Amino acid sequence: MTNLDHGKFTRVTTLFHSLLALDVFLLFFTGYAIMFNSELWWMVTLMGGATGVTALHRAAGLGLVALIVFWMVLMVISPTGRSNFSEIVPRKADVDAFLQDVQFMLGRTEERHPHARQFAGYEADEVPLLSYVGKGVVFIFAVELLLLTISGLLIWSKTGLMQYFATRTAAMAFVIFHGLLGVIMVMGVMFHIFEHGMHPAFYPVETKAFIPRSMIPESHDEDDDHEGTGIEALELAPSWHSVSTIFGSLVVVGIVSVLMGSIVREGYPVPRELVVSGDVTNLLLTIGINIGMFVLFVGIVLSMYGNVMRVRWEKEMQQRQREGETVADGGEPQTDD
Repeated sequence: MTNLDHGKFTRVTTLFHSLLALDVFLLFFTGYAIMFNSELWWMVTLMGGATGVTALHRAAGLGLVALIVFWMVLMVISPTGRSNFSEIVPRKADVDAFLQDVQFMLGRTEERHPHARQFAGYEADEVPLLSYVGKGVVFIFAVELLLLTISGLLIWSKTGLMQYFATRTAAMAFVIFHGLLGVIMVMGVMFHIFEHGMHPAFYPVETKAFIPRSMIPESHDEDDDHEGTGIEALELAPSWHSVSTIFGSLVVVGIVSVLMGSIVREGYPVPRELVVSGDVTNLLLTIGINIGMFVLFVGIVLSMYGNVMRVRWEKEMQQRQREGETVADGGEPQTDD
């Protein structure tokens, strides 16, 4: 069995990952429709105007709170949850891998640490499924989601928040903090979409994130003597180079545009003192921000595609199981012919 074969998550974790992705995407779309209401006027209109988009953003926020509570409870009461949590806890090998990677980038060592290169000629047993990079992504996203949830709940009612802190400045500080976290996280999500959608080994989507490991065979008879990670047996998709180049360019444009747009916006989500002076071409900024939203939309499409692949995979596994039971009973497997 190779690193390219085995699944990443349990069934519950896989479904949670998909639900969390959809909820976060909805938060991004509604939040940025509110923030960039001039550039994304069409999104505001589609969501029912200012009242509708605000209601959807709050509903998605409550959904995020429910998902976070569910996940925390699962980590405590479920043996699998506790096991998954222990898997993402950083270890000495992760520190060693990071330090060796830094040395590798500086040209002071000839190769990367084995724990940091899942697809570079190592067998599955020699390389952990989650490298220090993956663990870092999990922790960063977890902290960002937690802080976004807390700050979002605090600014749910600006009047109540201002009364609590007694000053409008303190209330706006939470709004600024919430907006800055959103900008930082959307940049990470855009890169995450590109990383897992355009990876040459998984293009157009990393199905391991959607198909639970319980549905993936633990052994392949024809590959019992296989060595390595299996990447040498793959063929590069003909469209990968063109699509990854174009999509990578869109990701860069989207990230830069959202970042620039957030700075140009006076006071939200950054303080007025950081406003860029001079004129910014509104048309180009509008196009760039809409490109960023398009990248997020591609992320939703890839997530839906991954779940469709999971359903198809599940049906195929059930069909194979029925055929195997038929043969075991002395019958003949049914075919479409």
